[in-house]
Amino acid sequence: MGQAELLWLLLPVAAFSGWWIARRERKNSSVELPSAYFQGLNFLLNEQPDKAIEVFVRVLEVNSETAETHMALGNLFRRRGEVERAIRIHQNLIARPTLGKDQKGQALLELGQDYLKAGLYDRAENLFLQLRENPFHRQNALRLLLDIYQKEKEWDKAIDVSHGLDRLSGKSHADVIAHYYCELAEDALAASNHLLAQKHIKHALSSDPASVRASLLQGQIDAGNADYRSAIKAWKRVEHQGLQFLGEAVGPIADAYRKLGDEGGLYRYFSELAGRYNNIPVMLEFADIIRERDGVKVAEQFVVDWLRRRPTVHGLYRLIELNLLKNDEDSKDLLLLKTIIGQLCERQTGYVCHKCGFKGRTLHWLCPGCNHWNTFKPVEDIV
Repeated sequence: MGQAELLWLLLPVAAFSGWWIARRERKNSSVELPSAYFQGLNFLLNEQPDKAIEVFVRVLEVNSETAETHMALGNLFRRRGEVERAIRIHQNLIARPTLGKDQKGQALLELGQDYLKAGLYDRAENLFLQLRENPFHRQNALRLLLDIYQKEKEWDKAIDVSHGLDRLSGKSHADVIAHYYCELAEDALAASNHLLAQKHIKHALSSDPASVRASLLQGQIDAGNADYRSAIKAWKRVEHQGLQFLGEAVGPIADAYRKLGDEGGLYRYFSELAGRYNNIPVMLEFADIIRERDGVKVAEQFVVDWLRRRPTVHGLYRLIELNLLKNDEDSKDLLLLKTIIGQLCERQTGYVCHKCGFKGRTLHWLCPGCNHWNTFKPVEDIV
């Protein structure tokens, strides 16, 4: 039996209990059940639960004994997407003078979540800001405020709330705070305010020295200012911050070396990288560097040796490309093979969320599927 079905069965019992308690507290009361109670039972037996709920809610008087039932019913409505009903129930609870202080705080928290589900962010925010001062509900209120500020892209407020959560929970949100600073940096870059963007990136790296995103942004700004040495230095940090994101940096690093005219530095760096990691983006970039410096045959041999160590569809595709550059008589067959392997490469290109499985062609630091930070990773190549 599901939670919803169980609640339908318990609701008439709770309604009767609430009515009975209320009647016992009155002097000279009779024990005659109200007709609405039997009307509600009739709706329930005839599989009309919505009508039954409306009747039982009217019968179910609000007091300390029945408040939890009201809140459970409101929560059920919210989960079913019937937000207006949930709001009415929780508003009715809050308006009752007999409600205890703790129960009123819980009802306010539930009403705020109703508003949040309905997209009424201003109303929800006002309630959560009130509960921020309540020691019993402060942590939940802060988490819900953070959800609002993320949705509304109010990154300064999100940073403030995250620091508050750090102090309350004892758990660090430094990596997420770094993302908020990076969001502010990207807004500043969009407004061509590079000084402000630099300031936000500095705060991001201070919050989380392992922030790949901050290093990528720093390199982007430096390269935009034609400071390619600084850009290379920023992008090189990615190797130690998050090796799986190295593919985001290798292309820009190679371009920066070329703009400096430092072909020797370019070759040395990628030769060292290829010696340390069997990383696909590194190997593909290095193959191009070898072809530029030493020719197609040497690059082809490099790719063949690489494929012997780790056969991948991307490596095979690059080998076919190099062979086509030689204009052999088998080029028609190679073109067909290139098309087939290219389709396989397409399937193995992009990013996937390691929490919810959402896939995309573009890197998202905040997963669009599950709304979690740092879960979107590059797709691993098949062997």
